[in-house]
Amino acid sequence: MGCMFPKAEDLARYWANIRSRLDAITEVPETHWRAEDYWDEDPKAPDRTYARRGGFLAPVDFPALEFGIAPHNLDATDTTQLLGLMVARAALEDAGYGPGRAFDRDRVGVILGVTGALELVIPLGARLGHPIWRRALRAAGVAEATAEDVVRRIADSYVGWQENSFPGLLGNVAAGRIANRLDLGGTNCVVDAACASSLGALHLALLELAAGRCDLALTGGIDTFNDIFMYMCFSKTPALSPTGDARPFDAGCDGTILGEGLGVVALKRLDDARRDGDRIYAVIRGVGSSSDGKGNAVYAPSAAGQAKALRQAYDLAGVSPDTIELVEAHGTGTKVGDATEVAALNEVYRAARPEGTWCALGSVKSQIGHTKAAAGAAGLIKAALALHHKVLPPTAKVTLPIEAAASGRSPFYVNTEPRPWMPRPGHP
Repeated sequence: MGCMFPKAEDLARYWANIRSRLDAITEVPETHWRAEDYWDEDPKAPDRTYARRGGFLAPVDFPALEFGIAPHNLDATDTTQLLGLMVARAALEDAGYGPGRAFDRDRVGVILGVTGALELVIPLGARLGHPIWRRALRAAGVAEATAEDVVRRIADSYVGWQENSFPGLLGNVAAGRIANRLDLGGTNCVVDAACASSLGALHLALLELAAGRCDLALTGGIDTFNDIFMYMCFSKTPALSPTGDARPFDAGCDGTILGEGLGVVALKRLDDARRDGDRIYAVIRGVGSSSDGKGNAVYAPSAAGQAKALRQAYDLAGVSPDTIELVEAHGTGTKVGDATEVAALNEVYRAARPEGTWCALGSVKSQIGHTKAAAGAAGLIKAALALHHKVLPPTAKVTLPIEAAASGRSPFYVNTEPRPWMPRPGHP
């Protein structure tokens, strides 16, 4: 596995931060956008956001020459594509497929969750507004020479178009660039399923493996789109926390917080991994998927739809919910979203065992924010590391759990402290 998340440059730091409940949410750094230019406490203020905190990646010294990318092309290549190369390579090396080990690269696929547009689209598109700027300046009576100087100054504040701009801004090239630079010959494509993108990609990768179309798949999600455009999208929904913290499953939760990050895992058929002596963190027994069908709004969550996906996953895996001891949930920290998710979980788990409380519930968004296309990968890696290290991981920022997850009333309890998690005799 390989990852980069807020205040976590690699897998080891990510797990250390999870265990210690480190809060990676900060004020918006200058590397991203200036809060003073866009912030307004009024959620309805036009062209303003009421949020100014989030989970942000620290600047990375990208080794361009190691990946065969000319330095002058870096400005024309989206950050998601560049950091995706580093994280994909880290996942391969962590799996034991680093320099010095020969393997059939032609049988390795790359299937990633990526949102349709990458951040580089915004400045490149903004440069094309120059006719509007000229007309506005002319209408304001600005002299032509002065107007041209103003237009040039505005244009120069954005990255310029060049030969590599088109591939550099495309989401699907994120997977293609990894296949190209790492010399991998299997299927490469991306899945855009909004917040479910990385788990949708995982599902497709598993189908490729099951069909024998590849022997190893790199999958997960990558998302470094945390600029003002994305904040504006979520502000006008409105889904962001006005107090600046995501508190999944807490009674006082008031919205989510945006994060960014990259998480990539290497998948193989279990028998193949055992035969080849690979490091195995966890086994994926089944995946459930569903759509909600017709509802009140296209983005409104449905407990029935989520319960359908849960049942499908457990049926395919041959696992009963009354044997499960940890659920790493979506847990965005929005009142409606969290309540709907817990309702679906309660329905499925209560059908398996009518009484009792036995399963820890958590969400890493309390520490790193909602990493959008990478959110599922962040949760998957957290759960795999929990199994590997035999620790039930904590969820931060929970003072009083929501009523549906209150102790004694639900199969779930919100785990707020790291606890040993040892296998028991006879437990599946």
